[in-house]
Amino acid sequence: MSDLKGKTVIITGGSRGIGRATAKAFAKEGANVVFTYNKSKDKAQELETELGANCLCLQLDISDYDGCRKVIEKTLEKFKKIDVLINNAGVTAAKALMMMTKEEWKEVIDTDLGGVFNMTRAAITTLLKQKSGSIVNISSVAGLVGLARQSHYSAAKAGIIGFSKALAREVAEYGIRVNVVCPGYIETDMVAGLREDIKKQILDYIPTKKFGKVDDVAQLCLFLASDKAGYMTGEVVKVDGGLAI
Repeated sequence: MSDLKGKTVIITGGSRGIGRATAKAFAKEGANVVFTYNKSKDKAQELETELGANCLCLQLDISDYDGCRKVIEKTLEKFKKIDVLINNAGVTAAKALMMMTKEEWKEVIDTDLGGVFNMTRAAITTLLKQKSGSIVNISSVAGLVGLARQSHYSAAKAGIIGFSKALAREVAEYGIRVNVVCPGYIETDMVAGLREDIKKQILDYIPTKKFGKVDDVAQLCLFLASDKAGYMTGEVVKVDGGLAI
């Protein structure tokens, strides 16, 4: 996908898991990579060193509106433009609704859904002026089918889908595309931390009987950001081994 060479991509939550794999994938294609992290400082610095001079690593809590604006400003200072925004950062926590506190609800909504608004709002003026750009929002199959004990997470991820479809209509005439990726169970730290009996139960529900790889999601992000997906906007693409069929 040589059309990504020299493009500037911002990836939130880039130090671990899907974000890290996506940052590496874009760097391999010759893109300038800006990625954010919140708490994983050592992993972030390690990745920044690995990706080299065409990389910028910034600490960010994506629920911080002003912090997101600063990320955009620093990106423009270094690379002069923004071609791709991948909203990946988020949090999750299992909790039955009857046990959930207002603060726990607010944290997930403000981070997972509010963070997408914050970053996109901060970037959209630049993209509109350029009359170009691709936004890829990472949702989840939880936003399509719902997960028990994850009402806050499922609500946030469903909200991302609605937000993305509305924005896709709003900015299409300006040459900006907005698409959504919905991963299923991907081999990340979260899945690795599950008990073996829980993993087996999950695998029984997945038609392919296996967990996805972070590169499965990263490669889809590459495609959606590239000119090869130039006629795609407002799409919701699952990467879930058939879980949400």
